[in-house]
Amino acid sequence: MKTGQIVEAIAGRDKDRFFVVTEIDGQYAFLCDGKTRPVDRQKKKKVIHLKETDCSVSLEEVRTNKAFRKVLHRFNYPRQHRKEEI
Repeated sequence: MKTGQIVEAIAGRDKDRFFVVTEIDGQYAFLCDGKTRPVDRQKKKKVIHLKETDCSVSLEEVRTNKAFRKVLHRFNYPRQHRKEEI
């Protein structure tokens, strides 16, 4: 797992939601999605409760909450996007 990677939460109240890893600290990852977990209130979650995806983003490109929401929209709301885009 690395910073900028898009991950899915597989445990907890945020199960089945997608986040961007902003920082890794040992066995914990700090996550942001721009909505329930904005940039100034990141989620600290154990790495074992996360499922990695093949997608990642550059953290220099996504600095605002709006940018995080835009990147993650196709993951969190797949019915609104075609299968080929995901």
